[in-house]
Amino acid sequence: MSDSLVVCEVDPELKEKLRKFRFRKETDNAAIIMKVDKDRQMVVLEEEFQNISPEELKMELPERQPRFVVYSYKYVHEDGRVSYPLCFIFSSPVGCKPEQQMMYAGSKNRLVQTAELTKVFEIRTTDDLTEAWLREKLSFFR
Repeated sequence: MSDSLVVCEVDPELKEKLRKFRFRKETDNAAIIMKVDKDRQMVVLEEEFQNISPEELKMELPERQPRFVVYSYKYVHEDGRVSYPLCFIFSSPVGCKPEQQMMYAGSKNRLVQTAELTKVFEIRTTDDLTEAWLREKLSFFR
């Protein structure tokens, strides 16, 4: 049911920012944190970060509110190759309000499609967001 449910549109400015982020040339880790503006029923930019580790990113996420994150991560493969996967992380903490939970869950698919991302992960507590967790998730995408 949540596949077809669209609660919030994506802010046009955010769409443009995500498009530019996809094609960024920098090689450091970077993140865009997004939230739902309940009044406008729109997914909007909350904050942007350059040169941010997964552990630093974790500290920027609220513990009791959902957030969407697009994260460009410098991934060094076991054979020495380097790639820069774009990861979509849905932070959906246990204990947040059901109404909030539904707005975010219902908006997730539209946002993932808008950002054209394939590496989509979910965390239920901000403590899950670690370098080891991210590397394990990305190992499936060789």
